[in-house]
Amino acid sequence: MINLLNQPGGNFRDPEISPDGPKETEALPEDVAKRNASLVEEWADKLYDASAADILNWAHEYAPGKLVVTLSMENTVLAELASRHLPDADFLFLDTEYHFPETLEVADQVEARYPDHRLVRAKAQLTRPEQDEVYGPNLYLRAPSACCRMRKVEPLAVHMSPYSGWITGLRRADGPTRAEAPALSLDNTGRLKISPLVTWSLEDTEAFEERHNLIIHPLTRQGYPSIGCATCTLPVAEGQDPRAGRWAFASKTECGLHE
Repeated sequence: MINLLNQPGGNFRDPEISPDGPKETEALPEDVAKRNASLVEEWADKLYDASAADILNWAHEYAPGKLVVTLSMENTVLAELASRHLPDADFLFLDTEYHFPETLEVADQVEARYPDHRLVRAKAQLTRPEQDEVYGPNLYLRAPSACCRMRKVEPLAVHMSPYSGWITGLRRADGPTRAEAPALSLDNTGRLKISPLVTWSLEDTEAFEERHNLIIHPLTRQGYPSIGCATCTLPVAEGQDPRAGRWAFASKTECGLHE
């Protein structure tokens, strides 16, 4: 049976064609790009299993420019660590307009708790109603990769231009696609990609949250170990891959930010 809810009528734009406007990160100055490459060559192996504090202290000392901490708001561990080790870093939250209300509440709480760090709320070129009008409703069901590209990958790329590198919350324990994630690498623009939590488990994350009385995303205590957009995230059973609830209706496992 055809699911008519996923089949829009009318003349809608091909989802492989993004909206007009900026979509890419500006190139780094040549000297910064060279410095980043040299740092990764020298330090990637040394930092592979380093502690989060050591990785962030290294970033504060060696990064050749301003850094940004990307926050999904699934947890606030990176915000807390950055407040201790990266006093000049900005925070960046991808506001897809499809988030759970609880996620937006956590973002507001982070902004209030860490006032010394500017919180950048990156949004897509089109609002959610505009996307429905241009590409048809339920794009996240019909073409989830295109929806992620327009609402996550491209907004991140545009907002990454002022920075020499970014801090991510990647954990090797999050699933097989991340099992060998490095602590330090270059992204496809030559910027430093720094992942201080790569060696942490979900239990490590929860213990740190409780030990330091951090802001807790309530859904992480209700069967959602990995949280994305409300339209594309389901709870998972105990023992399942933590990311099994992401795009559960599709074969996707990554939004494209870390591919």
